[in-house]
Amino acid sequence: MAKRLNGNCPLAFLPSCLLAPSPFCLITKGVTPMYASIGNGTLLSGGFSSISNGLQALGMASIELGIDREYRVAAIKPTAEKPNFVLASESVVQEYKKHLEQNGVKISAILMGNNFNAPDLAAELNWVIKTVQIADVLGIRAIRIDAIMSGEREMSLEKRQSHFAECVHKILDSTASSDVAMGIENHGFQGNDPDFLDGVFASVGSQRLGLTMDMGNFYWAGHPLDKVYKILEHFAPVAKHTHVKNIAYPEAVRNKPRQLGWEYGKYVCPIPDGDIDIAKVAGFLKKAGYKGGLNIEDESLGKFTKEERANILKRDAEHIKSILGE
Repeated sequence: MAKRLNGNCPLAFLPSCLLAPSPFCLITKGVTPMYASIGNGTLLSGGFSSISNGLQALGMASIELGIDREYRVAAIKPTAEKPNFVLASESVVQEYKKHLEQNGVKISAILMGNNFNAPDLAAELNWVIKTVQIADVLGIRAIRIDAIMSGEREMSLEKRQSHFAECVHKILDSTASSDVAMGIENHGFQGNDPDFLDGVFASVGSQRLGLTMDMGNFYWAGHPLDKVYKILEHFAPVAKHTHVKNIAYPEAVRNKPRQLGWEYGKYVCPIPDGDIDIAKVAGFLKKAGYKGGLNIEDESLGKFTKEERANILKRDAEHIKSILGE
């Protein structure tokens, strides 16, 4: 019988390959469909003058693209006249598509900071619906949606699951001709509860809904490291997008439960320096057939000087690319 997590999550046993000394056992050069990517906000936090310059410095060609509620997105090579694009019309979406092609940039996913318990829920859902339509035109296959909802801690688990699932159903029904997937990020209180996620996925029952797998957030949420790997392996088959970050906790607390967000600002670290074996998690994803970006979201940059941040991101990028054999 499969093991179960928190009473509801069936778990397969770890493949023996993943327990082998080599961290690269499932990632072979020229075989993996995964690729290195980075959030445009993270990239610019490295002190680069533009997305184009940052990607060139890191030897990368893919970003996760943030979009605001006015449909504003960053230009790859901004100018004084055109620092960004507002994708509120079909003509500007087509203009941005050409802009991406001219600059040789692939978008791994669109990043949204939605709130499915916002006071104006209809407007919030319309924002996601239109963003799905924009993604379709741009050839982007995934959208990161947020798990965090206003007032979530005052609602029962069942109420939160049913409400979130109802919102997703409305988006899916309104974009039925699309194959753009939505990945709920394991973010915040309810997003890092495997029972919440499993319940929503079961209720919605669509291949277009899955997880934006944040490799550091389950650890941030207080799950012991050994359990984090089991959770990540469990959700690998429904991964639609990823965020890669890392934390270096003292050895004495790594495999003990901790409070949500315990000492995160102190122990968040560059991706190669943390406790989470990113190659091992990439192995889970490869085995599950994931085809998408390993997207850098290094939240340790604020601990370093502006002069140091670019080099931190270069180390992050080299670490991800070495795992992928790039």
